[in-house]
Amino acid sequence: MFRNLFSKKQRRQDIDATHFKSVLKKELKRLENELQTVGHKKDGEWESQATDVDVNASDDADIADNIENYESNDAIRRQLQIEYDETILALKKIKNGVYGICEVSGESIEIGRLEASPAARTCMTHKNTKL
Repeated sequence: MFRNLFSKKQRRQDIDATHFKSVLKKELKRLENELQTVGHKKDGEWESQATDVDVNASDDADIADNIENYESNDAIRRQLQIEYDETILALKKIKNGVYGICEVSGESIEIGRLEASPAARTCMTHKNTKL
């Protein structure tokens, strides 16, 4: 997948892939733990769930509380899912030898940026570019 995006010339030799792989795996575990608090995995995908659902809710206020709880968990799950997917992508890039390359410019992502955000997909110049 990534081999076509980046030439051998663009592959980075100046980063400690083992270090970043370890950091990313820890982050993946943290994200999975957080995702489990607001959802569950079904067929390999995370789905939102309400917590403390009163299945016998009989009045409109109880039903509204259940819906609000679900919507809150869904918003949290969506953000965590983005971070989860980006972490998986970063691990795949390490495996394919293209970790640390800006997806916009093809230039190296600054080491400091990778330390601060190991799943970063762009360099600082392109950090606000929507991918």
